Amino acid sequence: MSTIAADYERTDIGTIQIAPEVIEVIAGLATVEVSGVAGMSGGFAGGIAELLGRKNLSKGVKVEVGQREAAVDVSIIVEYGNRIPEIASEIQRNVKRSIEMMTGLNVIEVNVHIHDVHFKTESKPEEEDSNFRVK
Repeated sequence: MSTIAADYERTDIGTIQIAPEVIEVIAGLATVEVSGVAGMSGGFAGGIAELLGRKNLSKGVKVEVGQREAAVDVSIIVEYGNRIPEIASEIQRNVKRSIEMMTGLNVIEVNVHIHDVHFKTESKPEEEDSNFRVK
């Protein structure tokens, strides 16, 4: 669940606020960088999955942001044949590192939800299509 970020940092000339949507985009990018991730899932409500397109970088990401801390949930689709625990651990490390480096927030948890497995479909050669009477 996204929450409105409180004043993140007060300086002598004003405050710095980071919108939760910014954290969602950072987490989404850090997630799809991990090898074995086929795409992001629409989340818990059963949204349509989106395979590694960069259209909506926050799809499948939920964040809670406080003044100094953030908690992140990512919903993913894995590519068939990969070890899910290894992918999930790499996502946790990459998301935590990216958010902390870019925002200075302390990431207290990164929860990874696996919603589907993507099977690679092999395209058939065009020679097989030549068996059809009509082209």
